[in-house]
Amino acid sequence: MAETVAAVMDELAALEDPKARAVNEKHGDDHGVNLTKLRAVAKRLKTQQELAQQLWATGDTAARLLALLICRPKAFERDELDVMLREARTPKVQDWLVNYVVKKNPHAEELRVAWTADPDPVVASAGWALTTERVAKKPEGLDLSGLLDVIEAEMKDAPDRLQWAMNHCLAQIGIEHAEYRARAIEIGERLRVLEDYPTPPNCTSPFAPIWIAEMVRRQRAK
Repeated sequence: MAETVAAVMDELAALEDPKARAVNEKHGDDHGVNLTKLRAVAKRLKTQQELAQQLWATGDTAARLLALLICRPKAFERDELDVMLREARTPKVQDWLVNYVVKKNPHAEELRVAWTADPDPVVASAGWALTTERVAKKPEGLDLSGLLDVIEAEMKDAPDRLQWAMNHCLAQIGIEHAEYRARAIEIGERLRVLEDYPTPPNCTSPFAPIWIAEMVRRQRAK
């Protein structure tokens, strides 16, 4: 017997934790479900594309996160994913949509190109996240020097989400491509983006020069 949306929504409501919600809301995420518990629900439900689409349609953040865990990433059309990204609203839903669904979808490259050029900074940040993935895994055909030009010109004044995504791309270019490393570090040092970001002990700073140096050090230590 397939679960109904109502039954799943009741289950998510029962998992709601006010403390978790308070923490999540600081990051712009309006839900209070512990993600480990959410993943356990997804594991039980397994892949159910139709249920995933119905959960997404509720507009509820926890339901949408669950939908992204039980959907079939390759089943979405390009325009569906475009609409979903624009509807996503919260950072966690946007991140999961890009990382768990779009990256595995046959339209990922087409969307990457379209989104990177989008005037909406949140949509553009998704395009940059897909670009960062390509920098690391499939750099063939990417104009890395051109990407560094754009980052150099636009990252300093970009809105938060877009700035974060561009900075990740900058670091990834420096980490993965030795011939561009010095330039990536130099851009990071000059723009000083995320230099003062509060970084917990045992975590690597997102400030690109430190991030690049640490990851390169780890690669060499292997």
